[in-house]
Amino acid sequence: MAKESTHWVIDFETMINCTVLVAEHYKTDERKMFVVHTLHNDIPKLIEFLVQNARNKEMHISFNGISFDSQISEYIIRNRTLLAMKTADEFTRLIYDKAQDIISRQNRREWPEWSEKQLSIKQIDVFKLNHWDNPAKSSSLKWIQYSMDWYNIQEMPIHHATPVTTMEQLKIIVGYCVNDVRSTKRIMELSKSQIDLRNTLTKEYKLALMSASEPRISKELFLMFLSDHMNESKWELRSLRTHRDIIIIKDLILPYTKFQTPVFQDLLDNFKMISLDASKTKGGFKYSVIYKGVKTDFGLGGVHGCATPGMYSLEEGKLIMSSDVVSYYPNLAIRNKWSPAHLPKEIFCQLYEWFFEERKKLPKSDPKNYVFKIILNSTYGLSNDVNSFLYDPEFTMRVTINGQLSLMMLYEMLAEGIPDVQPLMQNTDGVEMIIPKEYKDKYMEICAEWEKITNLQLEHDEYQKLVLADVNNYIAINIAGKQKCKGRFEFNDLALHKNKSFLIVPKALYAYFVYDIPPEKFLAENRNIFDYCAGIKAKGDWEFQETCVVEQEVVKRTLQKTIRYYVSEKGCKIIKVNKIDRREIQVEAGRWMQTEFNTAEEKPWDEYGVNDSYYLDKIYNEISNICPRKEQLTLF
Repeated sequence: MAKESTHWVIDFETMINCTVLVAEHYKTDERKMFVVHTLHNDIPKLIEFLVQNARNKEMHISFNGISFDSQISEYIIRNRTLLAMKTADEFTRLIYDKAQDIISRQNRREWPEWSEKQLSIKQIDVFKLNHWDNPAKSSSLKWIQYSMDWYNIQEMPIHHATPVTTMEQLKIIVGYCVNDVRSTKRIMELSKSQIDLRNTLTKEYKLALMSASEPRISKELFLMFLSDHMNESKWELRSLRTHRDIIIIKDLILPYTKFQTPVFQDLLDNFKMISLDASKTKGGFKYSVIYKGVKTDFGLGGVHGCATPGMYSLEEGKLIMSSDVVSYYPNLAIRNKWSPAHLPKEIFCQLYEWFFEERKKLPKSDPKNYVFKIILNSTYGLSNDVNSFLYDPEFTMRVTINGQLSLMMLYEMLAEGIPDVQPLMQNTDGVEMIIPKEYKDKYMEICAEWEKITNLQLEHDEYQKLVLADVNNYIAINIAGKQKCKGRFEFNDLALHKNKSFLIVPKALYAYFVYDIPPEKFLAENRNIFDYCAGIKAKGDWEFQETCVVEQEVVKRTLQKTIRYYVSEKGCKIIKVNKIDRREIQVEAGRWMQTEFNTAEEKPWDEYGVNDSYYLDKIYNEISNICPRKEQLTLF
């Protein structure tokens, strides 16, 4: 019988005179702790553990481990003979200096000293795997602890440059490290399907993808297939780019692009006048139209428009239609034979289409379906990434601008071809509108005509209700009862990097708009304290301070940089303070008080002292934005 794998969730703490490593088995509660300090010296055990990990091919699972923890491990392994002869003070100082050098490299945006391939111990880095190193998703371990309702959001209470002198301090550092390891292990468990997928891809394609983000998976697999098709080495392909100075938009617009109405003809003319600096493809163009009473905004990246906020429900003789273009951006490139200029058009489009067709054959439960989805969706984005071998900003603009114009052709054809149309939303790859029921066949005929003109495919749905705040924030319920919540209304399966503050609000709004449950009733029946919590982060020169009144005395204390809190009947004021000029910003302005909740405590509900009025105000403000107060009162 094969021996079960042994892998470790690990975390290093590198203080000026103390080194701590905590490792917990990835499946069991087995835990190993190594402390190097004058009061407790585990140098031989620490070195032996790391060497054994490498020898037995045991992996390390970590948060940002490829850039930090693995570099410490590698330094110890490569210098083990020298380090084994050092005193605790000498060892910890060497490790501390190495850690500071590693951090300096990161701050200078330099590559780590040892690449992932050079590491003696293979890694699963949940930080990189989830793409939390991307600026748009940037997340610290403390923020993810907040997002997953971890019981203890603790930042290191002792500064790394402060000498550790007592056993009590050592216990604090070890306890902190254990908390980080346990929370990292929880992230690993939540990322299981993603880890399993990367394990499958690593084995099947012989690529190092265990810690790869989705864009990197897309890049590596597309590169591999392209290399095979072009008979070129991956190294040669990696160096390819198409750099441009100016992009003339009129040269990119598809010849079938035509409009019937002056408002859209003017839109087309405005696009044709754009001469674009290829290095500035974000924010380089803004244009708006008002058509059928709906304002629609255009840019270089996409189109967004929606009707006034409201609750749009099925009425007698009406239909709420939703039509989306199937895999819109990839298919625009495939059908029109577009590719980055430095890549052969036929090979690129043939391969791109192959991914699309193969995905259609696979059930959604098949991991490869998800892989092909990643490749299809990421390739367009990588064409605007100067670090990608797919880089060609003109290709990006072909896709986004023709995507907007072609979608507006569909919008105009439907709105002009069907009487009494009420447009609701237009957003990147689809449109929603209310039409007379007797014109459904006409609606489908117009859609088929558009499909023939564009060589693209639409998929359709019908809604029974659309609760619309704006184009990015809504609840849609189709006639089969399936719900889709977006933006401020999302509360299920939120990505961990997103801010889930006051989750009770979208939950109550959903209950109100979908099931007619009054907010007061919903709050009374939903007493999960984490749903009432918010998360905040202090950056740069800012810090948080808490001001409390205790026995008629004002007591202040400085808080850590990541805070979880809820609004309470009694409590304190949490204020963000600039450390340079002492400016102050209340976290919750006005009369509202807060209770810091970084260390969660389970107790009877009444003892939390939650201020329901605050949450009801937020809920009713959102409801008021969507429908008049008099309509709300009919529910109670």
